[in-house]
Amino acid sequence: MGLLEGKKGIIFGVANQKSIAWAIAQKLAGEGMELAFTYAGEAFKGRVEPLAESLGSELVLPCDVTKDEEMDAVFAEVEKKWGGVDTVVHAIAFANKDELKGEYLDTSREGFALALDVSAYSLVALAKRAAPLMEGRGGSIITMTYYGSEKVVPNYNVMGVAKAALETSVRYLASDLGPRGVRINSISAGPVKTLAAMGISGFKSILKQVEEKAPLRRNITTDDVAGTALYLASDLASGVTGENIHVDSGFSVMGL
Repeated sequence: MGLLEGKKGIIFGVANQKSIAWAIAQKLAGEGMELAFTYAGEAFKGRVEPLAESLGSELVLPCDVTKDEEMDAVFAEVEKKWGGVDTVVHAIAFANKDELKGEYLDTSREGFALALDVSAYSLVALAKRAAPLMEGRGGSIITMTYYGSEKVVPNYNVMGVAKAALETSVRYLASDLGPRGVRINSISAGPVKTLAAMGISGFKSILKQVEEKAPLRRNITTDDVAGTALYLASDLASGVTGENIHVDSGFSVMGL
């Protein structure tokens, strides 16, 4: 009997088999959770569908989080199929590649708006739609962030600002959702070699810094992050909400 037997979850943000979202999906499914997946556009459909199929998922739905009608359709289908949902994993972030190099000073108005919309507001939009389907089920919403929200990381730029907005949203949403019995938390993952991370200029040097200076003297794996997500999705974390948990080999505790 798994920790999540009989529970239902939706995974937003699987890009490929190396993504953190996929590692989380595997961990949750391994403990008995039935999963639905979404993909953003046809380019990702061909990657996500085979992965979802490998876990026996029957729900693989399109969802561009900049389109309200697509988010509405996802939750309408989930309600029709399951009647409710226990866990939502939000692993969605995007900024134009040109905004992730050089100086933050040069951030464009359009680039700022896009990064904040996709990376931060989407959590609010999904939480609003998920909440009615989570009431009475002890629901858990989990989102992904990074240390660049707290300290300056070269070339992270507007994404750092978007992640800061995301983390603050978690706290405000925790206050709103708590009376409904719904929890929401973020995981601040250390750098991992994912498709999104490799788009950040100088990413390899960030990995080297963590390996040299973090207390555990290693970079994290996607499985490290997935283990924390499993905890947050389970009843083991029934009293935890509004938190930002660092999974970064301890790098964030170091002053120098």
